[in-house]
Amino acid sequence: MTGATGTIGRPLVDLLAGAGAKVRAVTRDPETAGLPAGVEVVAGDPSRPDTIAAFLDGVTAVFLHPRAAGQAAGDLLALARERGAERVVALAAINVDDDPAEQPSRFQGDRNKETEDAAVASGLEWVSLRPAGFAVNALRTWAPQVRAGDVVRGPYAGFAEPLIHERDIAEVGARALLDGGLAGRRLRLTGPRPLSHEQVVTVIGDVIGRPLRFEEVPPEVFARGLVQRGLPQPFVEALLARYARGAGPAEAVTDDVETVLGRPARTFAEWVADHAAAFQG
Repeated sequence: MTGATGTIGRPLVDLLAGAGAKVRAVTRDPETAGLPAGVEVVAGDPSRPDTIAAFLDGVTAVFLHPRAAGQAAGDLLALARERGAERVVALAAINVDDDPAEQPSRFQGDRNKETEDAAVASGLEWVSLRPAGFAVNALRTWAPQVRAGDVVRGPYAGFAEPLIHERDIAEVGARALLDGGLAGRRLRLTGPRPLSHEQVVTVIGDVIGRPLRFEEVPPEVFARGLVQRGLPQPFVEALLARYARGAGPAEAVTDDVETVLGRPARTFAEWVADHAAAFQG
């Protein structure tokens, strides 16, 4: 699998290994991967498929990460098919069809549209995961301010989206890799309800036991703060453009997580509880 040490890939590896599956994880730096015992860790760069061609022998299912594979997704899947792969699960995004200028993750290297298109055109049995905004993004958007005080400042207080726990994405991904029953589906994975920026901050405060207050500020003020904390300017501009547009119809709450896993998607409060230490001073 590609992206094995990332936000989704790391829990996905744990789930697959826990289910008894044989996992071959590709990483640029096996020495620091820290993957579970029993996982075969190999060195390679998925964006250069020739570097991992030898490791595709015996692989029956591929997890395709849009940042790891990038523009080479099609070539990688062609090699995998030649060597006997039968299934691909592609990680995309719920906003994959939006204006690229309003897809912040593209400015961090994610090629969601290209990855999904490559999977569909590969000739393999395919599933595309289209998750909503990751709850884990709160760690860089809001956590620094929460650690510093009880007032959290940001733009567009009413912007709301159904944030999803990364564990839910990984569990759906594991099911798709292990079970052919989801073939040919674009799964729109969301949390159980949309939360505005103001509500997100309130939930964080409730879970960690501190009364937090959201204070709306002009977008340019918030943008300067993000850039000062090291986020790339193009990423910040795309993020603010998305906030300004508002969540579109494609980002509405779905029951795809519950349909696949047989239980409701985890709430944002559950996600905060799992990451509470990151918000403490």
